[in-house]
Amino acid sequence: MLTGFVRPPRLVPGSRVAALGLSSGFVTEVMNRYRAGVRQVAQEFGWEVVAAPNALRGPAFLAANPQARADDLHWALESPDIHGMVSIIGGDDSVRLLPFLRPEVIRAHPKALLGFSDTTVTLTQFVRAGVMAYHGPALLTDLAENGGLHPFVVQGVRRALIDPPAPFDLAPAPEWTQVSPDWRDEAAQETPRTFQPGDGWVWLQGDAPAQGHLLGGCIEVLDMFSGTPGWPDPTLWRGAVLALETSEDVPPPRQVGYWLRNLAAQGILGGLAGLMLARPRGYTPEMVADLSAWVRRVLHEADRRDLPVVANVDFGHTSPQLTLPLGAPVRLDPQAGRVTVLP
Repeated sequence: MLTGFVRPPRLVPGSRVAALGLSSGFVTEVMNRYRAGVRQVAQEFGWEVVAAPNALRGPAFLAANPQARADDLHWALESPDIHGMVSIIGGDDSVRLLPFLRPEVIRAHPKALLGFSDTTVTLTQFVRAGVMAYHGPALLTDLAENGGLHPFVVQGVRRALIDPPAPFDLAPAPEWTQVSPDWRDEAAQETPRTFQPGDGWVWLQGDAPAQGHLLGGCIEVLDMFSGTPGWPDPTLWRGAVLALETSEDVPPPRQVGYWLRNLAAQGILGGLAGLMLARPRGYTPEMVADLSAWVRRVLHEADRRDLPVVANVDFGHTSPQLTLPLGAPVRLDPQAGRVTVLP
């Protein structure tokens, strides 16, 4: 397990947090949703959300200007009055930022970056630079939750980004949803979504406890930038606990299996300490069972029947969502059914 990742300073009431458009500029089509996220973050955490210079310039501009998106990240890192950053929403082309990202700026100005999905590209560059990053809700998703932030989301953000460093156990969400509200409907913003009871985690294999530094994100995005200069060095994967989630594209289980085979062929699966799989959005019960079978199949092919694997964890494209501190040490204990984030 690698150690020595820099933990960014904790965010506190009064912290100024930059809203970054690292991917899609879709936000300009749902500004009421953006304002709800800004308002709810201020109410719950006391942070002042400040739009980065290019973040609200619209889809056409951001699509045509990946360097402007990278410039916004560097602006937030280098600005002394900005204390953290949050991704506004995901997308599908953050890989285009890689030629413009400056790891030396990330290292010189370590600040908390929160986001998920396509933000996996940028989160991974923080970890590559030796700085912890935070896989968690975006401004337009769970931070702008209809009717107010879910307590499960609040607890996750607080433990990862606000509370003093201390061990804490992750826990299954007591309820969950994949219902997609109309973000353009301003009246519906105050109407809570319907949730269904949580069904807990599933331990697919493994008996002995294991510990490693946390890596990962959206598996489609990881596949998208595999082989690029932004791909982590083999030493970064070795001894890691890999957290993988699937997007609203709903990749079929066999495709997830193919991606895992790619990781096995790279030698990544062989060196892992553990594997965490998110609750897959849009899957039927049959697809969930098929996915579990594919995961076991690939791990058996890779001679990793020993690897502890926990599935159905709430850190993906369903709500409410955990916040995972990438780079932090994590302990998986299959017998006790515990996942503990260590300081």
